Order: sequence, then structure tokens, then C-alpha cells
Amino acid sequence: MIVPSAPLFAAFLAASFVLAVTPGPGVLYIVTRSATQGRAAGLASVAGIAFGNLGNATAASLGLAAIFAISSVAFTAVKYAGAAYLIWLGFQALRSAAASRATTSAPGASLPTVALRRIFRDGFVVALFNPKTALFFAAFLPQFLPASAGPLQTVAMGAIFVLIAVCTDTCYALASGAVGPWLARGSAAAGIGRYVSGGVFIGLGLLTAFTGQRSRG
Repeated sequence: MIVPSAPLFAAFLAASFVLAVTPGPGVLYIVTRSATQGRAAGLASVAGIAFGNLGNATAASLGLAAIFAISSVAFTAVKYAGAAYLIWLGFQALRSAAASRATTSAPGASLPTVALRRIFRDGFVVALFNPKTALFFAAFLPQFLPASAGPLQTVAMGAIFVLIAVCTDTCYALASGAVGPWLARGSAAAGIGRYVSGGVFIGLGLLTAFTGQRSRG
């Protein structure tokens, strides 16, 4: 049987919803993209982070989370790679803001267009290179599975959790996307949006680098 008994599965769904709706680094990333780049960018972020989290759920089912838990070197290397990527995204946003401020002062300047595939890729990489998410799945999922559960059951439960998170993250993206048109109305607001975006990404990178091992992406 892929899913546990009905009472246990209901408890899993309830716990998953509470965890998914609670804002974390992934939600902050989605909200920032959606508010500064629009709802389409926010939804692309949701998809990228979902696939990255699904990769971590698969990694947990295959035992890679155990490697992260045992090997501090492996955990630290992957964690800092993800943090460095976030910080790089932040500096890219700040450079874009500075360049825009230096080259134009025309009213009605809009936020720069970023390809949705790039936004999807960034979200995927950010989520995938967060070993804390794999450790989260390794700690959370077994509480709702029998001891005899195999990798297929673990992946299935992880996929259900990711699907719930997609629903809640989509609500965040759609709501914060309403701010996008306001940010694009003038050059000053557009510049502020870029600076906020860069600062949030750098902050997320530092948070990833200096926090402990348990955190939902």
C-alpha cells in the first residue's frame, strides 16, 4: 500500500498543510519573485522549488539524507553551495538596480524582464541545494509510515507533501503578485523593488549558511 491507513494519512495531511502554509525560506523566495517580477514569475518559482523539494524527498528516500546527517563535510559543502548561489542572485539583482539607476531616470520604468525558465531554474537549484530540506523529509515522513515502508512509499508521501506545498505556495505567489504592478509604475518604485529583491536573496543566502540543520525549504 502506497499510503498509510486512513487515520494516519489524515494526520499526515493536516501536519503537511500546517508546515506548508507556515512561511519559510522557500515562501520568502516565491513572494519576492512574485512581488518584483509578477505573478508569472512567482508561479515559475513555485514550480522550480517544488521540483527541487521533490528531488530532496527522493534523496531522503534513497538514504542521501542519512549521509548528510552523518557527514558534516557533505552537509556543509552542499549547504554553502546553495547559500553562495542565493547570494550570487542577490548581487545580480543589486547590480541590475544600480545599472538601471545610472542609465535611466525616465518615469514609467518597469522591472526588468527575466525569462521564466531562468526563474524556474533558480528556484529549482535553490531548493535542491538545501540539504536541510532532505533532512526535514528524512525526519518528518517516517513518522507517518510503517517500519517496513520502502523507498516508493517514502517518495509517494514526499510527493503528496510537495503537492500540498504547491497549493499553499501558489496562493502566496498570486497574492504577492498583486504588488508587482505597483512596483512597476515608476522608476523609483522599480529601483526599490530591485534593491529589496537583492537584499532578500542575500539574506536568504546568509540564513541558509548560518542556520541549523532543520528547516523546511
